[in-house]
Amino acid sequence: MLIVGAGAAGLAAAITAARRGVEVVVLEQNERPGKKILVSGNGRCNIANRRPDPARFHSTRPERVKEILRGYDAKKVLDFLHSVGIETEEEEEGKLFPMGRQAASVVNLLTRECQRLGVELVTGCQVMEIRREKEGFSLKSSQGTHRCRQLLLTTGSPAAPQLGGSNAGMLFAQSLGHRLIPPRPALVALESDASWPKRASGVKLHARVRLLASDSFVTEREGDLLFTDYGVSGLAVLDLSREASLRLAEWEPCELSIDLMPGWSKERLSKLLTERIDPDRDLPLDLWLEGVLHRKLVPVILKITGIRIGSEKQLNRKIIRQLLYTIKNLKLPIRQTRDFRYAEVATGGINLAEVDPERMESRKVPGLYFAGEILDVDGDRGGFNFHWAWSTGIRAGMSVKSEE
Repeated sequence: MLIVGAGAAGLAAAITAARRGVEVVVLEQNERPGKKILVSGNGRCNIANRRPDPARFHSTRPERVKEILRGYDAKKVLDFLHSVGIETEEEEEGKLFPMGRQAASVVNLLTRECQRLGVELVTGCQVMEIRREKEGFSLKSSQGTHRCRQLLLTTGSPAAPQLGGSNAGMLFAQSLGHRLIPPRPALVALESDASWPKRASGVKLHARVRLLASDSFVTEREGDLLFTDYGVSGLAVLDLSREASLRLAEWEPCELSIDLMPGWSKERLSKLLTERIDPDRDLPLDLWLEGVLHRKLVPVILKITGIRIGSEKQLNRKIIRQLLYTIKNLKLPIRQTRDFRYAEVATGGINLAEVDPERMESRKVPGLYFAGEILDVDGDRGGFNFHWAWSTGIRAGMSVKSEE
């Protein structure tokens, strides 16, 4: 069996197949396996999630996602990780991390198990062409020609090309007759043509962010928000970026409506602002607002509202309403997502309708298998993409024929 790609899915498949007595060769373009694993979770490696609900995975064929995940819960994945020596601990929202919080140790343990089982890991090997032959497949690579009867593609997506991400595997599958759902950046920051985010660059706060497309509500998330020179980032933005990416790809105008103070109701915030007015103190209006908002946001709010008064003693109910509306509904037009270099994952991939959900084998090309992010599935932030990689890799490893 030949596997192209030594990421999480490829290594899981190699170990599973080798334990069944299958002879396995893995071709990896990078100089060492698991490069994306190494940088995950800022090196801490959010390796899985305790609650891998199918709703946390996204695809054009969600019913197939449910079929593939059936029987592959957190315990199934944790049993596999434990079998190679990886122990885990749970953090907030069901996130699972290796106990040592070291992604490098995860890669070391996976590769050590491959070595123990006799898996041949060929690194620095760029596959350039795949052809179907009468008795299997022929692969032309930077290290010569390879032939096999069973081929597993775990080449990932175009996300993070600096780590080796590309759509090469998707294009190989397409050349063999598969349909490709076009990949788009996901779990990624958003860019805007508005000039004011630059003035607020570096400001990080807890906010509620609503996504509007063609003036209609799409979704909302609450969490960290970071203003940048190019637009916005932060966990709340990453969590809704998938929906923005797909709608931007369809040329829909997109806009964010940002609630800068989600913990305050309009009534409570209106009462606070009104009661803060002290004519005897008579603070300059910008300084008065700094008592409530980050100082970098004050000139932004004042410019957007168009308020021209000079001090707090000039405030009235109308001006308070204007301030309140802007603080709770700060609008930001979105031009595009950041590109694949800044994306954690990608949408799209090989159409799940063309893959056997039990075996991860192509319905079009016998002997061709898929696992991981090359498929038209992307998960939410929080270990779900790793869960998909481990699950599909194990499924594929269990399905290849052991007589090869």
